[in-house]
Amino acid sequence: MPEKHPPKHAANEPAGNAQEATSADESTAAVVSVDTAGGAMEPSAVPATAQSGQLPGGPDTLLRRIFTGSGMVSVLAVLLALIIGGLLIASTDERVATAAGYFLARPTDFLTAVWDAATRSYLALFQGSVFNPRGNSVAAQFAPFMETLTIATPLITAGLGVALAFRAGLFNIGAQGQIIVAGILAAWVGFALHLPLGLHLLLVLVAGIIGGAFWGGLVGLLKARTGAHEVILTIMFNYIALYFLRYLLNTPAFQRPGEANPISPILDPTAVYPQIFGTQYRLHLGFLLAIAATVVVWWLLNRSTVGFEFRAVGANPKAAQTAGINVSRSTILVMALAGGLAGMSGVAQVAGTEKVLTDGVAATYGFDAITVALLGRSTPWGTFAAGLLFGAFRAGAVQMQIQTGTPIDIVLVVQSLIVLFIAAPPLVRAIFGLNPRRRKPARAARSREAATTGGAA
Repeated sequence: MPEKHPPKHAANEPAGNAQEATSADESTAAVVSVDTAGGAMEPSAVPATAQSGQLPGGPDTLLRRIFTGSGMVSVLAVLLALIIGGLLIASTDERVATAAGYFLARPTDFLTAVWDAATRSYLALFQGSVFNPRGNSVAAQFAPFMETLTIATPLITAGLGVALAFRAGLFNIGAQGQIIVAGILAAWVGFALHLPLGLHLLLVLVAGIIGGAFWGGLVGLLKARTGAHEVILTIMFNYIALYFLRYLLNTPAFQRPGEANPISPILDPTAVYPQIFGTQYRLHLGFLLAIAATVVVWWLLNRSTVGFEFRAVGANPKAAQTAGINVSRSTILVMALAGGLAGMSGVAQVAGTEKVLTDGVAATYGFDAITVALLGRSTPWGTFAAGLLFGAFRAGAVQMQIQTGTPIDIVLVVQSLIVLFIAAPPLVRAIFGLNPRRRKPARAARSREAATTGGAA
């Protein structure tokens, strides 16, 4: 049989196409380089991006975004505050003062003493807030971490309330008062009513959230209807709530029978948050509710229409109103939700930690929540992480003072420094050399070099 041969064009076409594609790729990827010896111009196999010092895809741009972003600035602000706090700790240490007396003769002794003083205090802070290797059992070793989570619970929920208002362009300085009002209602439901376990605890939680939402929503209503500034309103409402609480604790309805001090009766066992890991730790159900609240706030801001309206109002109220968003309704709603979140902190204090109502139910959680929200950049998970950090500061401060004699107030100094640096991101970037403006000349030079090379080609 005659042998069949494929058509020539069918056999040669793939080869020709491959050669054309190869030559096209080479012409695209090649960069013309000048031979200084003979003046001839030969194509180079090195891509232009590699010759200019950049990799395809711009990883240097990605790294620049990471190291100059708001999240990295927050981390560096904490680091810078810890460094300055360490120097302040060293300034009060006796061994540092002694070594400073002969600094010129032996400077290494002074530097070693400074390092030892700071690391001893921070190690004690770590052991009092995260892990204590000196514990007699595993439960005792992890007890500091459980205490950190317990203290962080009201900070997280109150911080979420402040952060939510921040995202809508409102300054909720009234978390302190919202915690107090929530604590009043939750405590009354807890000791005045006698109900089954599940129902009683649910009513305590709902009463606290409603109390905080009412106190925050009232501020939003006054701002929306009268134009009063929310900062002034919330500060005044804090004092109203505090003095109203002190009044109630001296009335028969709230004061414990036979007690001269302003303290309420103990809440019923059915109205108390159950402890997650048993009686050996104080960690209670409120921490799980704080995690759930963080998820809900994240979904609300990033996945819901209401959250989009909040963010639009926070970005530009006039533009949002022009787009058809009811700014007054958003103001009232966001302040009510913020108050409800802060109210969860009041319930956590009354039903989870203290189990009674006193005039110190809010402690300073409402004001610390502002710092937590700022450090978390008003994002739900950032606020959650900041709440854990500040909870660790509070939990470890006592152990730090016991082991090293460092005053507890140094923790307040570190927290204040964190707020200072968070409020000045350009300062943090300048200290660590991460200012994006410094990179613009180098980027422009690379662009000119690439343009010159392309023109030569």
